[in-house]
Amino acid sequence: MKYTFSYSNPHKHFVDIEFIIDHIATESIEIQLPAWRPGRYELGNFAKNIQQWKAYGTDNSVLKFKKLTKDKWLVQTNGNSEITIKYNYYSNELNAGSTFLDQSQLYVNPVNCCLYIEDRQLEPCEVKLDIPSNYKVATGLEKIGEHHFNAKDFHTLVDSPFIASASIHHHLFNTKGIQFHVWMQGLCNPDWNRIETDFLKYTNLQIEVFGEFPVDVYHYLFQILPHKGYHGVEHQNSTTVSIGPGKDLMTKKLYDEVLGVSSHELFHTWNVKAIRPIEMQPYNYAKENHSPLGYVAEGVTTYYGDLMLYRSGVFNEVEFLKLFSQQIQKHLDNQARFNYSVAESSWDTWLDGYVPGIPNRKLSIYSDGCLLAFMVDVLTLKNTSNTKRLDDIMRLMYERYGKTRIGYSENDYKNCIEEVSGLDFTEFFEKYVWGRNSYETLLLDCLEYVGLELNRNPSSIRHEAKFGFKILGNRITAVYQNSIADKSGIAVGDIIEKVNEEEASSRLTHFLQEDFLVLKIKNLSGTKDIALQSSEENFYLECVLSSANILDAFKA
Repeated sequence: MKYTFSYSNPHKHFVDIEFIIDHIATESIEIQLPAWRPGRYELGNFAKNIQQWKAYGTDNSVLKFKKLTKDKWLVQTNGNSEITIKYNYYSNELNAGSTFLDQSQLYVNPVNCCLYIEDRQLEPCEVKLDIPSNYKVATGLEKIGEHHFNAKDFHTLVDSPFIASASIHHHLFNTKGIQFHVWMQGLCNPDWNRIETDFLKYTNLQIEVFGEFPVDVYHYLFQILPHKGYHGVEHQNSTTVSIGPGKDLMTKKLYDEVLGVSSHELFHTWNVKAIRPIEMQPYNYAKENHSPLGYVAEGVTTYYGDLMLYRSGVFNEVEFLKLFSQQIQKHLDNQARFNYSVAESSWDTWLDGYVPGIPNRKLSIYSDGCLLAFMVDVLTLKNTSNTKRLDDIMRLMYERYGKTRIGYSENDYKNCIEEVSGLDFTEFFEKYVWGRNSYETLLLDCLEYVGLELNRNPSSIRHEAKFGFKILGNRITAVYQNSIADKSGIAVGDIIEKVNEEEASSRLTHFLQEDFLVLKIKNLSGTKDIALQSSEENFYLECVLSSANILDAFKA
């Protein structure tokens, strides 16, 4: 199957795509467009970006077609053994998983816009780019000519994003016989020596953990944005990252974010791209691929993304503990932990996993999964006299399910944990993975074992600590259960119009410092005044991790 990408008016953001299908021996053929993209477990419904769609025979005759579903077409072949589908795709979204076209670049995540035949996904795919001759192409696809590429099958094609541009920055480094390409598209001034030094540290450690790297060449594809942004998506031999603003790229805060997302996405090369839940082996691009294992796919990766930076010396102890404290903070602030399990939350990413959703409904497969991974790590260390840890579990998972590409079940993951740790994890899974029980006590025990202490102080934001509500602008975003705010009738989504007769403004937080507040609240029912008296009790607390001496086996 062959794909050609071209365009004529880049400022209009429409990419023109030709899809040629040969060796047809049927009177009709069904053609599918992906409905989602791996790495974001929700329906994307990419067909909404198609404006024109036509089918042609070998003599350029127009073929009849009809839609069967929102993203599947049935084409009458009229005896043609080869047909061409010509369509366009609106490409005006710029993040790590999107497709974008303007006067400076063509950026494509093929899973957004490449049609396929469901029973021919294992056939080779050819890609041609009709782009300016001075454009460089950053991609993990196999290059066979100038702006001409091959993919061994459709799965490889849609897992191989590309950036084509005349202004892209490029740096190459090698380690352990593997080439690593770093591409940056956008206005920035990268310090390549610093980037290579830090990338090498965490890369070498990750390879050491697993014993090998799954691919021979790897590409970091960075979209450097002019505005604030942070997003990464993993692929088999590459990752796409959108981050900004570019002018701050090498400043402490943004550069730390670059390191964080890069380490996270590299770990995905093993965990998800190789070690994959059985429900997604192989991916079904046409519908939801429900799995309860998001806490492994994303949670373990979140844990290791930062841990690898710490253990490799890229981040110091203070930097690591600050990041890990944030994961604990998210868990303890989220009272959904008493309503929904992390496994259930994983299953429902397809429903509401990437939006706030209704209050206190779901957990985060990232943050809560991270804490579960930490506890598995520490319990394994503790029961093996610090000789085994989650490293050994994930290496075993890679040997059994990553190299073989057979997919793993939750029971497979549990068995690997038990085999390495020597412990029975049945109760752990029942209570903390599938249950709705607080694991604060176990978490504190694990922190103590590795030499960490969790301090919980009143939130420095007074209305969070003393009244029990959070705001974004003048909108209520969270209300602590049974707090002063909750008992007074304040709810998520309410708008604060006035505080003690003062109009809500950019100084709203300042107005909320008083012990007694009268809030004028607006919601769908109208407006009302609510009086609040601050509590002696503290509701929202800030988590701070400290350490006198972290266990050597934990930081090694």
